[in-house]
Amino acid sequence: MGSSDSKLNFRKAVIQLTTKTQPVEATDDAFWDQFWADTATSVQDVFALVPAAEIRAVREESPSNLATLCYKQGEEDDENARPLAESLLLAIADLLFCPDFTVQSHRRSTVDSAEDVHSLDSCEYIWEAGVGFAHSPQPNYIHDMNRMELLKLLLTCFSEAMYLPPAPESGSTNPWVQFFCSTENRHALPLFTSLLNTVCAYDPVGYGIPYNHLLFSDYREPLVEEAAQVLIVTLDHDSASSASPTVDGTTTGTAMDDADPPGPENLFVNYLSRIHREEDFQFILKGIARLLSNPLLQTYLPNSTKKIQFHQELLVLFWKLCDFNKKFLFFVLKSSDVLDILVPILFFLNDARADQSRVGLMHIGVFILLLLSGERNFGVRLNKPYSVRVPMDIPVFTGTHADLLIVVFHKIITSGHQRLQPLFDCLLTIVVNVSPYLKSLSMVTANKLLHLLEAFSTTWFLFSAAQNHHLVFFLLEVFNNIIQYQFDGNSNLVYAIIRKRSVFHQLANLPTDPPTIHKALQRRRRTPEPLSRTGSQEGTSMEGSRPAAPAEPGTLKTSLVATPGIDKLTEKSQVSEDGTLRSLEPEPQQSSEDGSPAKGEPSQAWREQRRPSSSSASGQWSPTPEWVLSWKSKLPLQTIMRLLQVLVPQVEKICIDKGLTDESEILRFLQHGTLVGLLPVPHPILIRKYQANSGTAMWFRTYMWGVIYLRNVDPPVWYDTDVKLFEIQRV
Repeated sequence: MGSSDSKLNFRKAVIQLTTKTQPVEATDDAFWDQFWADTATSVQDVFALVPAAEIRAVREESPSNLATLCYKQGEEDDENARPLAESLLLAIADLLFCPDFTVQSHRRSTVDSAEDVHSLDSCEYIWEAGVGFAHSPQPNYIHDMNRMELLKLLLTCFSEAMYLPPAPESGSTNPWVQFFCSTENRHALPLFTSLLNTVCAYDPVGYGIPYNHLLFSDYREPLVEEAAQVLIVTLDHDSASSASPTVDGTTTGTAMDDADPPGPENLFVNYLSRIHREEDFQFILKGIARLLSNPLLQTYLPNSTKKIQFHQELLVLFWKLCDFNKKFLFFVLKSSDVLDILVPILFFLNDARADQSRVGLMHIGVFILLLLSGERNFGVRLNKPYSVRVPMDIPVFTGTHADLLIVVFHKIITSGHQRLQPLFDCLLTIVVNVSPYLKSLSMVTANKLLHLLEAFSTTWFLFSAAQNHHLVFFLLEVFNNIIQYQFDGNSNLVYAIIRKRSVFHQLANLPTDPPTIHKALQRRRRTPEPLSRTGSQEGTSMEGSRPAAPAEPGTLKTSLVATPGIDKLTEKSQVSEDGTLRSLEPEPQQSSEDGSPAKGEPSQAWREQRRPSSSSASGQWSPTPEWVLSWKSKLPLQTIMRLLQVLVPQVEKICIDKGLTDESEILRFLQHGTLVGLLPVPHPILIRKYQANSGTAMWFRTYMWGVIYLRNVDPPVWYDTDVKLFEIQRV
């Protein structure tokens, strides 16, 4: 019979099933067999022929019929039978290593019986060379398609998480993932390895190549994408709530380190945390960097390669690797390879800064940089000159990767959209963390930093929310670190500080009387613009760059839970003389700058999250003279004031003596100047390291499932279902 006839019969059977309210006997084979007739149905057909609403109708009205359909052909009423969910998951795992279906058969004779599938050693059938496997099997289009459909099915099984509302205490593990990643699944190791290697080995080869790579790259991508999604879902594990395995430095002969303790129950997390061979790290890092850089290649060599769309999944995977495997994190920072991850992240941040639908992408990028910035090596690596000329909508500069980072951050703060305000703390914390190691900032960058200080120290900004003054503290800390630890190479910054010295004097003389505070807030209501762009010489943007565009109206996006405040996200450590870190938490109870207890619950002010106080209900918070004084007295201005006291008269003298208005002479003087013995004793360096917490674990869960929901539109697996983890919104 023709395919259209069989589809018609299948549809008829579905209608019968959904309209019968009486239970159909399980023995009525004539009826049930219609569902398994040998129709060559594609997934798209199934979605068209079995509308989700009808399945729900069967579930509500005749659950026994749905149960019969699900159990048909299974073991009948066996008391000791596994739950259906477990049987389904194990069947999927078996099918993922089924010769001539998803893997190449090694034997001449084909596997006929199910028993053979059960006895097969799937470690010999890993899908791709890489970690723990040297052999790269022949690419096979049919196998890739079958694997992809099975992985889609697996994701659908795992998606229970989407139907639970986000709850802070839900360290609750997903039972589907928990079972699939446990020792019950004998394919756990080869499958983890297959997924990781398939993602990291993928090379979206260009269209310009006149041979079979053309076909090859085209159908591999959907598989790689599903593999990346399954990986990040199986690795959804709250590392804050469980001891993550610590590893000693010994090297064993296997790809996975066998060091104790055994680590988390979830084998995928366990395996990931125990990868330790340099060549494996190299393979993973190179693969992720190659894929993350792919959209950048597009901008300056259009169509040279296929443009991939799964960079958000890759960023989550990179985050998990760094978070669960400290050896990998150290490997990444050991050489300048980390810059191959940094540049794409800065590209995405800059590109997405005006787009409301990509707030999640902005957060994950910033979180990764926050994690990296807690390590001294990251700051050191940033001194490498930046020469890659990816067209970006930022001012042209000549300098290092540190300049690139600061210039992009400045652009996000001054021309991003309102919803990015909660990220300002994170952005500036990253700059503070790297500042003691920055050998030489360009003039463009120095001006950008002073422009931020100028914008953040206006009275209306300081007085309009309880936490805004923290941003000024962060910037002053950056200047102090550079002056105390990197004065020699930073004449550009010193010159910029001298030129903008009035800003520091204004801060030192900040008014605290009620009328002035009131007047500043009145001015705030007249000028709602968040940060003026005046006073920052924007300069021309790079050639060939496109301005960051807002989202197209109607773009779908998913909501995200709020992220914890910077005090919860990070923990303060002090760098000792020998470079080791000493944690400064938990401190004795003392009051912090805003007069609230330093530790414990985040203050009400933080929850207000910089909303201008005027808009908070019934004026819950308003600035008082006592409040201003409480933090004004702590502004760390001594070092800068001393610098100005020493250098300004000398610079002015040069200008008068030589009748100079020319910067170069002054810069030359500053380059050779020294402040040794003239500055206050250097303060200890403070680093704010990211610390795992349940708040970020929850954020990652909502973000990750939101990405997966929006990226799986063909077939539309989750559309129009009652998702509770996030809201689906239109821009």
